[in-house]
Amino acid sequence: MRPPVDEIITMSTDGPKALVITAAGINCDLELAQSFAAAGAVPESVLLSELIRNPTRIDNYRLIGLPGGFSFGDDIAAGRIMGALMRRSIYSALTAAIERGVPMICPCNGFQIAVQAGLLPGPSMDSAWPASAAEPSIALLQNSTGRFRDAWTRVEIPADTRCIWTQGLECDDITGILPSAHGEGRLVADEALLDALEANGQIAVRYHLADHFNGSMRRIAGICDASGLVFGLMPHPERFTRWTQHPRWTRLSAHQRAGEPLGLQMFRNAVERVLVNA
Repeated sequence: MRPPVDEIITMSTDGPKALVITAAGINCDLELAQSFAAAGAVPESVLLSELIRNPTRIDNYRLIGLPGGFSFGDDIAAGRIMGALMRRSIYSALTAAIERGVPMICPCNGFQIAVQAGLLPGPSMDSAWPASAAEPSIALLQNSTGRFRDAWTRVEIPADTRCIWTQGLECDDITGILPSAHGEGRLVADEALLDALEANGQIAVRYHLADHFNGSMRRIAGICDASGLVFGLMPHPERFTRWTQHPRWTRLSAHQRAGEPLGLQMFRNAVERVLVNA
């Protein structure tokens, strides 16, 4: 069956500019750029090496994305090298962007990078961003199965989340799904930190109990920083912005396809937030 005509992505020319940071091994930058475009933003992919030479380029953007993939081959550990490069070069430029209200999304390897770079979970509710990145306080370890898994995964959105990307979104068993594809996504942290994240509404996405395949503590699939702007998750919302990407899209009813796919809703939330605060 051919995709419906209304699923064609149209590029906006006057929406907010979105920065997609790329590097060797990144392979989801195109999908991330297309997702920003589908939500009304104007994406631009820029190599990390270019930003290292000129961090002030980040000042030109109102949205930021760290794509998934296998940055620098995931040598040493997933996201470790790119995260380290960002810590010592563009950390202050990124935190300045967050402080001025720039939403940032970090799916899969982007989440791993953001953790290593000191961007997630970020400072506590009553603290400002430090001048230099703190040591990682959470880890994304090898899946409890010891295997890479590539599958559509049912997810849940906590009602009390402060994450601007997922706030107000609802999930059901049919359309509340996102693709997952990782071997190192098991979130581990001290119980006290997890309690604080829970209390602050910083849990942004959970795995459905039946699809909790990687062993993450408290079924956490994604978190945000205290501002709600920086969003990291292991599933890939950029791979579910069109109904034709749903694994059973030909069997979905017109009612089920009446709204936007879950992934696109996340990007739409962020773009609308930027436009409202313009």
